[in-house]
Amino acid sequence: MNKLIHDTTLYEDIPSPEGREEKEMAVYRLLSDLGIPYERMDHEAMDTMEACQGVDEILHIHMCKNLFLCNSQKTVFYLLLMPGEKKFKTKELSKQIGSARLSFASEEYMVKYLNIRPGSVSIMGLMNDKENKVNLLIDEDVLKEEFLGCHPCVNTASLRLKTKDVTEKFLPCVGHSYRVVHLIGED
Repeated sequence: MNKLIHDTTLYEDIPSPEGREEKEMAVYRLLSDLGIPYERMDHEAMDTMEACQGVDEILHIHMCKNLFLCNSQKTVFYLLLMPGEKKFKTKELSKQIGSARLSFASEEYMVKYLNIRPGSVSIMGLMNDKENKVNLLIDEDVLKEEFLGCHPCVNTASLRLKTKDVTEKFLPCVGHSYRVVHLIGED
């Protein structure tokens, strides 16, 4: 078992708010309001895909790699969801979306638009992007999976959600659409 996972208990309800950040609790409340079932597990802080490997096994999912990107002028922002095992190739994505010189956006913009810190980037953060400053890009392989895994805006818990619930209920509720991209991730 991963050393960061002490308890493999899965929960399907809203946890007690004691010791939890408000932004995490807001995710659970919104999912509940939308009638979106989920499985949740708590764990030590996990801020890399490698650290999340034990979570994958317990939740029976493939955790998504969530990358927060921007153009060189820092005027257009993107949240990219892709399979965790794929390599990210900037050039490959740039060509598809017509945006040259993509780079990782700074923590400042991550907090400003998604209310998330590095290591906690998640599609759930779009609920905090009220002005639709972040464009969502989803690799087609993520959409082929029945379930997706993500953090609830903090990296001390992980969720298993039906992909269809995210695309058909969550995203419309938070006012975001998405663009499908095809990433190979090979050299």
